[in-house]
Amino acid sequence: MKTLKVGEYLLMRLQQAGVRHLFGVPGDYNLQFLDSVIAHPDITWVGCANELNAAYAADGYGRCNGAAALLTTFGVGELSAINGIAGSYAEYVPVIHIVGAPASEVQRQGDCVHHSLGDGDFRHFSRMAEEVSVASAVLTAANAAQEIDRVIGEALHQRRPGYLLLAVDVAQAEIALPLPAATTTTPPPSAVAAFALAAETLLASARQVALLADFLAARWQLQPQLAALRQLRSIPAATLLMGKGVLDEQQPGFVGTYAGEGSTPAVRAAIEDTDVTICVGVRFTDTVTAGFTQQLPAEKLIDLQPFHAVVAGATFAPLTMAEALEALLPLFRRYGEHWATANALEWQQTPDAKAFLSQHTFWQAMQHFLRPGDIILADQGTAAFGAAALRLPHDAQLLVQPLWGSIGYTLPAAFGAQTAQPDRRVILIIGDGSAQLTIQELGSMQRDGQQPIIFLLNNEGYTVERAIHGAHQRYNDIAQWNWTALPQALSLTGEAQSWRVSETQQLEAVMARLAQNQRLALVEVVLDKDDIPPLLRKVTASLHQRNGG
Repeated sequence: MKTLKVGEYLLMRLQQAGVRHLFGVPGDYNLQFLDSVIAHPDITWVGCANELNAAYAADGYGRCNGAAALLTTFGVGELSAINGIAGSYAEYVPVIHIVGAPASEVQRQGDCVHHSLGDGDFRHFSRMAEEVSVASAVLTAANAAQEIDRVIGEALHQRRPGYLLLAVDVAQAEIALPLPAATTTTPPPSAVAAFALAAETLLASARQVALLADFLAARWQLQPQLAALRQLRSIPAATLLMGKGVLDEQQPGFVGTYAGEGSTPAVRAAIEDTDVTICVGVRFTDTVTAGFTQQLPAEKLIDLQPFHAVVAGATFAPLTMAEALEALLPLFRRYGEHWATANALEWQQTPDAKAFLSQHTFWQAMQHFLRPGDIILADQGTAAFGAAALRLPHDAQLLVQPLWGSIGYTLPAAFGAQTAQPDRRVILIIGDGSAQLTIQELGSMQRDGQQPIIFLLNNEGYTVERAIHGAHQRYNDIAQWNWTALPQALSLTGEAQSWRVSETQQLEAVMARLAQNQRLALVEVVLDKDDIPPLLRKVTASLHQRNGG
């Protein structure tokens, strides 16, 4: 009978889930398991500068790969990572968090060992992790195989993190293969037919129909199904900021980014002034709707969520988004010819190229810089809300984090995204305040030979916070760094290049040089500290009002 160590079995299951890299930081409680990782032929160890960055990197990897894995050590390591894991939980990214723990006998005896709280309770941190995991397990030699399968399976099913506590001795324990086949349960009957009938009741007499898609459609990889619907009829289609890229923005019918009152009048009218609006994977949050200003009456709404759908207030479950979209196809064929198509988009032209840089001129230049297949990451703040106005090229992907909104997330997430998709161009747009939190991962990027293009928006501090409250308060200031020197300072072997630009013409000249980029590039973009994109101005006004009571 064949046997495997528990650690080897875990790696086998991760590989079968599509995970090819394991992010993390070594610690004495996970070192022996790490030997198995290093020996594995198909999973590569990716060390990061700290556990928080590793969690962010795993999140970025998971958004581009479909699943990710993270390894930390007990206590100090896992708590450093929990902020990143919470972001994956909030925004539906399946990251398997493996925690190397003290030996089972040490835990049983309640020994006062390092990285513990010294009280003999070794479950403090796993209890914390339960709040940001859809499944968790304390592995033993007896339960390891079943619990590994359960946690990974649930994380993949719900697209959210799973937590595995792996003691040093358990990782080395042998389990026998083959394992007993898991018992299968008959899934409950689907609600497809009832949903289709209810949707037909709304759509049959409609003349104005719109499509609004968001990030949950991207997490469940529904881009082909959405494109198929739009090919049948080019009705007005938009995304929210968090889901930008799930629709092909070059396909006829795309009208822009919807943000409630923060939208342009044309986008808002296209999505709200309808007989029916079809929402796919949409979650309305304060920052992407300018303070919940969306106007979409329930009686005109077909709302598809991961495991249910709502039609004019009636709920149908169990029903996946893929099943619901499949049911909508014949309705598009039957009634689509009666629905109004979208008006052609009009995009503003680039202003005087010699003007001093502003948010407006920067984003106009960025629009021309993008190309098909790019992965663009925009950190929470002026970067993310400026990116909302971009029209993405074909097959481009935008990674933002507006719900969890942890500043600094995108720099290590770019490292993870490039690890997942080494053949795609990665463009990172990040503010100076955000970059100061996670800049260490520039060293990891260069160590691994990555070639991201980083636009660092230097507006001398926390511009978003200035716009919300305390425009001239010193708590919104940060230390001024020599940004262009950092790539070289953080790597002895890298060949990074960097520039500092303060005029639009300079920026465009650098962008032209970067068209054939072959190494990491950092472009410090000097902007006025009070200059913010129009959408962000509306959002910050809403946040100021809400935070002020």
